Amino acid sequence: MSPELEQALMEIDSATNGMNDDQLAWHPEAKWSTGDILEHLSLAFAGTVAGLQKALEKNVPRKREPTLRERLRVVVVVEFGHMPTGTESPEVARPRGIPPRLAFNSIRENLMAMDLPLAACEKQFGSNTKLLVHPILGPMTARQWRRLHYVHTCHHMKQVRALRAQMQAAASRAVGHS
Repeated sequence: MSPELEQALMEIDSATNGMNDDQLAWHPEAKWSTGDILEHLSLAFAGTVAGLQKALEKNVPRKREPTLRERLRVVVVVEFGHMPTGTESPEVARPRGIPPRLAFNSIRENLMAMDLPLAACEKQFGSNTKLLVHPILGPMTARQWRRLHYVHTCHHMKQVRALRAQMQAAASRAVGHS
């Protein structure tokens, strides 16, 4: 597996280590649970895999020139590693409410499934070819897709760690009041 995707997997494992189903499902009102976050990432990974497989089958990457706004976004997110907050998830990657344990299991599978088609596209189309068009960042190369998924995963694993801290604080308050 590529180093970026391997690091993303390690982030997921580190942030979710030892979580049970109740912990995966816990969330503050109107916020995503860890299970929702895992499902969101799993859907994002699966969407990338599907797009890459189409490009390989048709022997044509989705190619268009990025806009200036998209180029700037790629620099901020992919090159600088900063995932802005407050951006709404594209519909295709919004959690649908699958059981948290299923999300927990599918995220690993979908992340690992990205490695082969990314490498195959890179080999077939060249490392500088824009392979797919991201709904927010526009067209990106295989290297940029790997880096995006790493940065995006790290962004959400910070949220998972924050959720765990909130959950522990809520449990401590509940024990203190009994």
